[in-house]
Amino acid sequence: MALRLVTDFDLGKDVLPRLRAQRAEAAGRGGADILEDYNSLRLLNVERNGNIIYTYKDYKGNVIFGLYDCQTRENEHLYTFEKDLQVVSCSVNRERTLLAASFVQSTKEGRRNELQPGSKCLTLLIEIHPVNNVKVLKAIDSYVWVQFLYPHTERHPLPANRLLLVSEERYIEQFHIQVTHEDENRVVVKNSGHLPKDRIAEDFTWAQWDMSEQRLYYIELKKCKSILKCIQFYADENFSLMFEAPLDIPLNDSGFKLANFGYDYCQDQEKLSKHPTLCVFTSHTGSLCVCYCPKFDSLEQITYSVFYFHKGYSKTFTAALGRTGSPMTTGITFLNLDYYVAVYLPGHFFHLLDIQHPDLACHSLFQTGNSEMVDLLPHRPLQSLPGCLVLDWCSGKLYRAHLNQSYLLQFLWNTCQDCEKMAALHCVLSCGQNPRLLEDKIIQWISEPVPACHSFDLIQEFIIASAYWSVYPEATHLDRLLPYSSVHTWNEEIPGVTLVTEEIALPVMRVHSFKGYWEKLNSNLEYVKYAKPHLRYHNSVVKREWQDLNSEEKTGKRRSMAFVRNILDNAAKVISNLEARTLEPRLAPLLQEEDSPQRLLMGLMVSELRDHLLRHLQGMEKKKIEHMALGYVSKLLDLMCCILETSWKKHDLRSRILCFNRPASVAESSIFHIMTRILEAANSLFLPLPPGFHTLHTLLGVHCLPLHNLLHYIDNRVLLLTETAVTRLMKDLDNTEKNEKLKFSIVVRLPPCIGQKICRLWDHPMSSNIISRSHVTRLLKNYKKQPWNSTIDKSSFRIEFLPLNYFIEILTDLESSNQALYVCEGHDHVDAEFVEEAALKHTTMLLGL
Repeated sequence: MALRLVTDFDLGKDVLPRLRAQRAEAAGRGGADILEDYNSLRLLNVERNGNIIYTYKDYKGNVIFGLYDCQTRENEHLYTFEKDLQVVSCSVNRERTLLAASFVQSTKEGRRNELQPGSKCLTLLIEIHPVNNVKVLKAIDSYVWVQFLYPHTERHPLPANRLLLVSEERYIEQFHIQVTHEDENRVVVKNSGHLPKDRIAEDFTWAQWDMSEQRLYYIELKKCKSILKCIQFYADENFSLMFEAPLDIPLNDSGFKLANFGYDYCQDQEKLSKHPTLCVFTSHTGSLCVCYCPKFDSLEQITYSVFYFHKGYSKTFTAALGRTGSPMTTGITFLNLDYYVAVYLPGHFFHLLDIQHPDLACHSLFQTGNSEMVDLLPHRPLQSLPGCLVLDWCSGKLYRAHLNQSYLLQFLWNTCQDCEKMAALHCVLSCGQNPRLLEDKIIQWISEPVPACHSFDLIQEFIIASAYWSVYPEATHLDRLLPYSSVHTWNEEIPGVTLVTEEIALPVMRVHSFKGYWEKLNSNLEYVKYAKPHLRYHNSVVKREWQDLNSEEKTGKRRSMAFVRNILDNAAKVISNLEARTLEPRLAPLLQEEDSPQRLLMGLMVSELRDHLLRHLQGMEKKKIEHMALGYVSKLLDLMCCILETSWKKHDLRSRILCFNRPASVAESSIFHIMTRILEAANSLFLPLPPGFHTLHTLLGVHCLPLHNLLHYIDNRVLLLTETAVTRLMKDLDNTEKNEKLKFSIVVRLPPCIGQKICRLWDHPMSSNIISRSHVTRLLKNYKKQPWNSTIDKSSFRIEFLPLNYFIEILTDLESSNQALYVCEGHDHVDAEFVEEAALKHTTMLLGL
């Protein structure tokens, strides 16, 4: 399945064996059983440092608290409460010296609360290092939940502990607990008769605790509107209201509900599907998502909404339930997976929502109905904790959730729908675990004859997405500055899912100084608020510059040498990066020639991309941005090389490539096909190609294509005639009738500057004819007919062919009068005599004499 749950903690394996061992030891000594009923063992809370608090009852019904240390993998006894009460909530401070717990009267025997008659819920603060005093914090008729704060600080121990107390009466308080250390090991609460406290929030209907970042989210109802607020707690005992955000969701009759405040045994698990589900997810990238699912109104479909506050809009999804006959014993589950949010209803559907790039639905993965992905997920309510942790209260298991790369790769390989291919490809690349191995596997798949994608180019999408993810961790907001997909619009339907996108009101930040996550979130909100122009890099400027540089090279006029030198230096660095990316020699003959046009293009792209990033990443060092630009362009080219290299290894071509004295093999035809696909992908995005690509592609085309197809490819610029490729053809191909026709067809299509060099290599009347035509054209370009006064010695002409003799006399006269008109660099022997000889040979050949 796409979601892999790795068990980090299991009550049945990490705690129960120790309790059973203690029971056996106690029985051997004739002692009493320490555990009355294994079913009383349950998990209570997960603290910020990963330690887990659990509870169970002994044979007397006494409540025992234990702690599992996630670092040492050992269990520790915290406290034994010698009363038969039911635990509501529990938390321990970082030093494990104070325990806060709330209880209700045990319903097993129907007894009243013996410690505090008249109250339903009792909240205690207990000194446990060593076991000492017990202080009553609350004794009221409503339920209470407790949670110690765990600030990140170097001070140890802390002079004060802070405890959050959440009441069912809809208020939240913070207690300040000063402690003193006596006899080094004894910890005592100072002024336990009066503990200072702050009122954090009141009149709220929903609250969620973020243990990792020490944040409290809660919703207040104001004039029938739901207002989401967030409190950030700091290490210096201060806290701040960070933002307020209006939510367009009805919560008036939803009742009181808490999330991530420990196990809520009071809630009827069988009625989860009858209550709305709400949770807030954030990530280190500055995203803020609110996921909401109302009460189920239909057994045929389910609707849920995701508010992407960092993007300024919400999406409401309506998913068809795959099995209308399947019972819904649990509610919908939302899980935070950093770049993704997993949404599923066991037995019915599973969705992976891309929260970094939610614009297009094809970047999210939707699975409905009978599928392995849906069936293998736990059919129990799960709770999402920060850090991709997932808690299963019912079984007492703590999981770490990951995207299953192996499954996604297999799914990518097998699926036939374009939207699923696109989503799976991005899911795999965003995993970030061993990216080179993942890319190699995707390239192997691309190299196979996979069914064509009708909505996007597979190679193009892979190259763009992989290059984007290779530099994404280096800077924030790169999703605005670099293309992450080759697809800009998506109008196709996704089976089983409909969605509606709406603009939403942005959160109002209540502080003015931001650090870390809040700085990134505020930057995202500012971007949405001021509707900045489209900032993503594209190659339109590079295309114009490249065309200008090529035209300047042909005319012999170049702009500032410093500019060109800088461009070529960029290209040299890219080539150096490419050569350093592989330890073994490349099998495909690339990067072995100068290929000036492609070097100019890659150098220009580095320069333009660097300038683009410098304009919009002003807080980043210039050297780091230059490194990023070089890395990005190098990655693009390296991926193209890797695709070709994979095909080369697959077909084991090695030295057998391009032997023109034998027919083309199936392997060479396959290589030509994959190179054509790479070329199409690069041309549509105007990306540079590895130097030598066009030469190899053209040679393969000559070897694999019939002449009429080859000329069609050349005329439509699918194949580019490079000087290196044509030179090899002239040297390697003999002068059979078929090859002469091929050579002539190629030579006449060459630019004049290259054609004259190439014709000199071809010892053939046709080549002499072309050279002669070029020479005559140059001589007669500015020729003006004058009265003829021949001084040429006619006896020098051996053949009496008067029209030719007359024409040669004119050429000889022009040559003798102005040497500059006919001197061609590299063609010293082209003169009137050469033209005469070539004309006669050509005439003889045409007449078949």
